[in-house]
Amino acid sequence: MKYPWVKKSTLALLLVSPSLLAVPPTHDISELPQLQQEDHHDTAAERATAYFTRYHFSQPALNNELSEKIHERYLELLDFNKMFLLESDVEGSEEYANLFDDMLESGELDVAYNLYQTSLERRFERYQYALSLLDEDQPMDFTVEDDKYYYDREDKNWAGSEEELNDLWDARVKYDALNLKLTGKEWPEVVEMLGKRYNSALNRLTKSKSEDVFQTLMNAFARSVEAHTSYLSPQNSERFRQNMNLELEGIGAVLQSEYDYTVIRSLVPGGPADKTDKLSPEDKIIAVGQGVGDDAEDFVDIIGMRLDDVVELIKGPKGSKVRLQILEASQGTGGTPTVVEITRDKVKLEDRAAKADVEVPEEGPYKGRRMGVIEIPGFYNNLTADVKGLLDELREQKVEGITVDLRGNGGGALSEAISLSGLFIDKGPIVQVSDGRGQVDVSADRDGKVYYDGPLVVMVDRYSASASEIFAAAMQDYERALIVGENTFGKGTVQQHRGLTRRFDFYDKPLGSVQYTVAKFYRIDGGSTQMKGVQPDIELPSYVEAADWGESKEDNALPWDKVEKASYKALNMVDQDEFAELQKSANERIESDPEFEYIFDEIERLRTEQDKTWVSLNIEQREAEQKQQKQLRLQRLNDRLKRQGKEPVESVDDVDEETLDVDPFLQQTLAIGFDYIDETQLANNKS
Repeated sequence: MKYPWVKKSTLALLLVSPSLLAVPPTHDISELPQLQQEDHHDTAAERATAYFTRYHFSQPALNNELSEKIHERYLELLDFNKMFLLESDVEGSEEYANLFDDMLESGELDVAYNLYQTSLERRFERYQYALSLLDEDQPMDFTVEDDKYYYDREDKNWAGSEEELNDLWDARVKYDALNLKLTGKEWPEVVEMLGKRYNSALNRLTKSKSEDVFQTLMNAFARSVEAHTSYLSPQNSERFRQNMNLELEGIGAVLQSEYDYTVIRSLVPGGPADKTDKLSPEDKIIAVGQGVGDDAEDFVDIIGMRLDDVVELIKGPKGSKVRLQILEASQGTGGTPTVVEITRDKVKLEDRAAKADVEVPEEGPYKGRRMGVIEIPGFYNNLTADVKGLLDELREQKVEGITVDLRGNGGGALSEAISLSGLFIDKGPIVQVSDGRGQVDVSADRDGKVYYDGPLVVMVDRYSASASEIFAAAMQDYERALIVGENTFGKGTVQQHRGLTRRFDFYDKPLGSVQYTVAKFYRIDGGSTQMKGVQPDIELPSYVEAADWGESKEDNALPWDKVEKASYKALNMVDQDEFAELQKSANERIESDPEFEYIFDEIERLRTEQDKTWVSLNIEQREAEQKQQKQLRLQRLNDRLKRQGKEPVESVDDVDEETLDVDPFLQQTLAIGFDYIDETQLANNKS
């Protein structure tokens, strides 16, 4: 079958002799492989389709409506920022938008393969054009006052001509060059490094595989069904089978491909990446360099690189060092990249385990009082037994109450969330699970024992998800604990992993695997944790609005709903009538806290810039912004040192980690906890 729209390659650039280009390409467009569907892909598509429709929680119908969504998502995966394909390419594909359902059911994937082939050609042309803009003898002009690069083109139109694409790439290459200039590189170095980067991109294109097309298509299908449904290639399936879940050996991070970017999905608690305190979920890795100092190798640009290949770059032996070039989540894909150095290591069990400490304020109205804090980074196997031991230790140290810190806890074993909840109640339901077909199971604590019956505070943030939300919701519904912090993530779904290969298959290649949503979590009060998460009783300042973060921002996320309330009796250990007074006291303290003044300034900056889609290409403006940020950080540090009665420093590098590592959110939570204890005792005395 012929599709005329997929073969309209604009060859204007290719008519230019490579020898005339400023930095010649190391590959020719004729080296691009002609990708074709492999024999096993029709079977893999058929089996994946069954899982994504019949066995998925929502049981979607594979019809024209879903077909159009798959087509749209496929285009996004091929060119999410509208920097490669032309409007004519997209319009030409529209007549096949209603055929993606038929294609998946029949296993004949020609349309998808041909569109992917067009994408390869367009990408090759763009990187070849980018190389043509690099000239050692003609530095770019970074002094144009209003010069901008629009890094977010999601809501823009597709380019209508080659000339429009050229204009976009003029700015893109200038942006890449300016980022290198801002790190101190001279122009010849900039040309050399970008030449390597763009030629590396050409090299990757020539090594494209049929599996790349199939994986892109199936994930367009999966993500059109629901946010946590996906297809894993055979190589990624093997990692999953080994219980790695794409966890990179050596740095302790879970990554995911998101369009052309490699995104940090989560950090393994206690792992090398987590210990840097410089990385966060949603940060984008754009380049990887081996070694540091005299052993440092050039960064390898990984934008557009397969996740498998990124994994291989970042993996390495214990003790070796790797450098990651990061675009912080708050910057989108604009801004100036930062470099994070990580020493590879194995993630030790003791680093991931729950830890306890006794916090004793040294001044103020709570001076000398003792609060036990148990930090739980994840719901790992045997967590409950560990927490029992920590509770014993804290009792011996005569604490007034316990704060359970679940910040950054992305979840883990459901069984541990249930048994941990059971330490603080005698017995009763903890969570409800629905399979989407009307069947609701109630998981409960049944031991009839309370391991700790004193004042309890649970601290959460926007990264607290899944099992963390189940525990926090149960403590809130039972009125057993005071919940403090930010609105949680809102992931209330359960996924199942299934391989597509069957025992008697005759294919010489594995078929990969799928992950799909099979159930939803519900609180014992009947409401789902999906989308809404857990809203704290006492709120602390947040860098993001609840509606701008978490599951609610995921495409095609399952909606919030509710089931019948479980049978349980509230313990009335938290008086909701006290919330307003506790919140008022917290707000007054926060308003007078210098550390929160810095936080409010940063919140204002982030919210002002959250809709910004461009970055300046004027070097003076960018250098001034960087200088201002450095000066502001140093000023705040010296103000802190002054409050501590210490001498000022000339550089942030001149102070120890303890001075830098302040936690105003925890300090305010402790104060809220003491207020809560006092209010409860006062109420008990009156009664």
